[in-house]
Amino acid sequence: MTKDARPVLVMTEMDDPTADMVIEELNDRDVPIVRFDSSDFPTSLGVAADINGLRGWRGWLRTPTREVELAAIRSLYFRRPNDFDFSHLEPQAARFATAQARFGLGGLLADLPGCRYVNHPNSIADAEYKPIQLSTAAAAGLRVPPTIITNDPAEAQAFARGVGRIIYKPLYIGAHDLDDQPASIWVKEVGAEELDSSIAGTMHLFQARCDKVADLRVTVIGDKVFCVKIVPQDAELLDWRYDYEHLSYSVIELPSGLVDAMRSYLKRFDLVFGCFDFAVPRNGTPIFLECNPNGQWGWLQDETGLPMAAALADLLERGTP
Repeated sequence: MTKDARPVLVMTEMDDPTADMVIEELNDRDVPIVRFDSSDFPTSLGVAADINGLRGWRGWLRTPTREVELAAIRSLYFRRPNDFDFSHLEPQAARFATAQARFGLGGLLADLPGCRYVNHPNSIADAEYKPIQLSTAAAAGLRVPPTIITNDPAEAQAFARGVGRIIYKPLYIGAHDLDDQPASIWVKEVGAEELDSSIAGTMHLFQARCDKVADLRVTVIGDKVFCVKIVPQDAELLDWRYDYEHLSYSVIELPSGLVDAMRSYLKRFDLVFGCFDFAVPRNGTPIFLECNPNGQWGWLQDETGLPMAAALADLLERGTP
């Protein structure tokens, strides 16, 4: 087992090609890396830390091949770790063990002295709430589509009458199975006949459908901004993620005012990384749809050659904020 000086931690699942791109870039720079996943704990991941007076937490994190001093960690790339896995325990014990791991290991990793987080897990959690995303975007000066969040069918129907064509968008996408198979809940257009009493069962987000001709995916990494225009083959396609095989990509420059507004948005959440999605209307400025604080970007580097992995490696290598 080796002990790494000033390592970068990469916290993600085993099969993560996007993280692999950043790790390869860091390896080329001879930056020490320790990669692990939440599901490694406690089988192959160990931690010990103590606190004494004002010095903060001292201790180590240990994988099968690396041992890291907590105070020496340069940065943490919090990508897409799995949940803790205590499936070998009976359900009540598993819930207890998961909570202890989350607040124990998770709490230590959220309080690393002098560490650069990309992004801090608490900031990611705050920024995933779509109501706060939309109000923050509007306050930053971004154009936001008319939106209602409700469980009242009458309010949803009145909203539809007022704005015309509307879409439904899930407020959060977690694990979802259909006939015991993993499934996704997509953005979809909804008709007036679908706005029935079933809406009362939980919260729903409805928005005016944008009359768009393209989409923008803008990836902000530290002081770098990478903007890609995405045009589907089918002009009526509501969400370009439906049909990756028939998309065209082009790199474009954004107006400085839009960039400033995105930086203001990220500052509100204390984020150094974010993937913004905009609809490009037939007329007027791009319309903010959402910002994913832990979004995908790897395929865009493959399609365009934009140096996104290098920009992330710059942040992680630099370390201390």
